[in-house]
Amino acid sequence: MPGSKMTRRTMIGGALSVVAGTAMSSPALARGARHTDEARTRYGRVRGRCEDGIVKFLGVPYATPPLGALRFKAPQPPRSWHGVRDTVDFPNPAYQVPGNEMGPNGNGRMPAPSEDCLYLNIWTPAADRKRRPVMFYNHGGGYMIGSGSATGQDGTHLAQLYDVVVVESNHRLGLLGYLYLGDLTGGNYAANQGMLDILAALRWTGENIENFGGDPDNIMVWGESGGGAKTAAIYTMPDAVRLFHKASIESAAPLRFPTREGATARAERTLELLGLTKADIPQLHDLPAERLLAIQQSEAANGAPPWGDPGPLPGFGAFVDGTVIPRHPFADGAAPFSAGKPLMCGTCRDETVFFSLFGPPDIFRIDEAGLRRELGRTYQGAELDRVIDVFRRSRPDATPAQLYFAITTSPIWRDAIKIAEAKAAQRAAPVYMYQLAYPSPTPMPGTDFPIGSPHASDINLKFANTDKNLDYILNKDQSPQRLATARHMSGLWAGFAHTSRPTAKDVPTWPAYTPQKRATMWLDAECRIVNDPDRSERLFWNSV
Repeated sequence: MPGSKMTRRTMIGGALSVVAGTAMSSPALARGARHTDEARTRYGRVRGRCEDGIVKFLGVPYATPPLGALRFKAPQPPRSWHGVRDTVDFPNPAYQVPGNEMGPNGNGRMPAPSEDCLYLNIWTPAADRKRRPVMFYNHGGGYMIGSGSATGQDGTHLAQLYDVVVVESNHRLGLLGYLYLGDLTGGNYAANQGMLDILAALRWTGENIENFGGDPDNIMVWGESGGGAKTAAIYTMPDAVRLFHKASIESAAPLRFPTREGATARAERTLELLGLTKADIPQLHDLPAERLLAIQQSEAANGAPPWGDPGPLPGFGAFVDGTVIPRHPFADGAAPFSAGKPLMCGTCRDETVFFSLFGPPDIFRIDEAGLRRELGRTYQGAELDRVIDVFRRSRPDATPAQLYFAITTSPIWRDAIKIAEAKAAQRAAPVYMYQLAYPSPTPMPGTDFPIGSPHASDINLKFANTDKNLDYILNKDQSPQRLATARHMSGLWAGFAHTSRPTAKDVPTWPAYTPQKRATMWLDAECRIVNDPDRSERLFWNSV
């Protein structure tokens, strides 16, 4: 890592505790790097802004806006321009329900969602043609929501602290990104157009990132939740093979994607909801986007989940079309064409707590009868008895609510293990497994139930953004223990970007995962290696 040990310790501690907006020195700046706010792309020059000791290029076009006749089609290269284009403001998020940070009802960080969304953001220590590791992040949101401009995943601190270049794209989501019309029209429409957008952004990065201080021969693709599923898709796309060099699949375990037949069934259902027939498909180019979004939202199962087996009528998301994505990601082993690419994968210890944070707090107070009632929606009879018995023996001090969340989280970890096993079986490049286990004491409002490490609690930690989103329940905890966890996690992820081995200061050596030892990094204020965590639970899932 760059810089002296004292400099790194000071900066990392500062980034994880200062209030937002406080200036910090950058390793590149400390060495006298030339901070220009202009860079050249293949399509024209762009001007970013020097801020926080780095340079930010925001809203760089990587493809032509997918409007009109280009709706549902593969992305086209961006149009060239003359002069210098200002790229100093966050771009439109992909079309979706607005809110949070988006549009006039948001906090002002981003404009309103739009179909004109094929832009990316770059955070770099300097646009100086130095070849730094590139961390290409796919935002989460289950293929339905999200943005490459969200505050929690802002790339500023990673660029400041670890001398890396962070790239994040906006790309088509939901119906506009994954409605598959090819088999209903004789093949005139793209499959997985949202994934093709990400592929186009990744290709743009390889072709241009050296002018922004990045190394096109050292690109790490990573993402959480839906972004982890997108990363698994990239790992399974032949056309992406030459465009990235390592990957990290986080809080997502998609062993299987929906099928082409399922995507076509979803398209037929969409036409039915719109009151259209196959002969009316050309009208889809002229329908207001608001109408398409309303149809998308009208179906309860409208998003492809980032884990679990897809149903016969899947939601919108990546699917096995036979060409763009020719196979399931990991159900039949890892893709042979990505065998040489190192991989990280793992989960948060308390994933499913997240999905109850915004509803009634009753689930956090359940007793034994409530536990059986809630789990009875999935398990019945002897199977229900057995799953409760296995987890109670594994976690003898757990309350009924803690058992509920452990049991509902465990299948995600189970499938993440299957990803690691598939990768390890190739014996071509290492796979590293982790669990984010920091036990946040922040209580669920109205209860004394501590939230622990829920789904999405890793985002601000791995981006070293513990000074952001402080009013959000996942980020209220400002204890030294959480800040230490963030130092470890962001350092390990940046270490992986630099060397393809996750290493960081004050963290034990992280061995590759093997079926023999099953070494797993336990991410906490004090990190440690745990071999085969929750072994009895793993063996239980293998038996059912």
